[in-house]
Amino acid sequence: MASDSPRSTTPIVAIVGPTAAGKTSLSLDLAERLGGEIVNTDAMQLYRGMDIGTAKLPVAERRGIPHHLLDLLTVRDPATVAEFQGWARRVIADLRDEGKPPVLVGGSALYTRAVLDRFEFPGTDPALRATWEAELAVRGAADLHARLAERDAEAAARIQPDNGRRIVRALEVIELTGRPFSATLPQLEYVEPATVQIGVRIDRELLEQRIQQRVEEMFDAGLVDEVRRLLDDGLAEGRTASRAIGYQQVIAHLAGDLTLDEARERTVIATRQFARRQLAWWKNDPRITWVEHDAPDRVDQALAVVAAVM
Repeated sequence: MASDSPRSTTPIVAIVGPTAAGKTSLSLDLAERLGGEIVNTDAMQLYRGMDIGTAKLPVAERRGIPHHLLDLLTVRDPATVAEFQGWARRVIADLRDEGKPPVLVGGSALYTRAVLDRFEFPGTDPALRATWEAELAVRGAADLHARLAERDAEAAARIQPDNGRRIVRALEVIELTGRPFSATLPQLEYVEPATVQIGVRIDRELLEQRIQQRVEEMFDAGLVDEVRRLLDDGLAEGRTASRAIGYQQVIAHLAGDLTLDEARERTVIATRQFARRQLAWWKNDPRITWVEHDAPDRVDQALAVVAAVM
């Protein structure tokens, strides 16, 4: 029999969907209606100063709703899914103890799944990690990605060929555990039963137009100057932050490797590719209830789903 404690009866709500689909406004609407608070699940919004390029909502536009897990790190700090899982679950537990529904929102699908689902992280072996990092330095990410594909095709399909850090981690886990890295990814089983996921659905052509517009607005709003300031703070040395879409391209522009127009266009292309990867994460999750991005009653649709688990 379920307990009637605040934690057991307070729902956890996650808003998912591709970047630029309209997740932020829906999350604010739901938090207002539920008396909840926002929990960020975007890996790059963890970083102080990375505001324009991550579409971080300005304080003045947060409707007075508390936001958690923003601006925790400097751009030099690495971010790991395991650390984030711990931070987010503590925040969520505290909010639920107070009877306040946490509303998770952000573009990092793996971060969201790591918080919501049963997901235990394998240990690490510093010597083994160092060996693979040395291989990465000598052979490059593409070579290691090909080797990962031979050992775990599913993991290789999920990891970008230029993401050396995740490739190294996957190879380390395979060697450490004797199992595919993909076997350690989240299972479709919520840690807390009172959990719902609301997906924001949008036509692909319209989404691509909105991505184009968002990128243009970011550059117009001063993304280049933001990156220039962050480089002074050590952005180029940050293993995680320096790889953020938009920031990576502007760094190349400031180094003289890309024109401004090339940096802008490559940011658009990379963002569209990212949106497709986001959708690939969620398309096979039957637990998500999808609402149209422009449905007049989308908030009521979402609230009906939430009510079913309360």
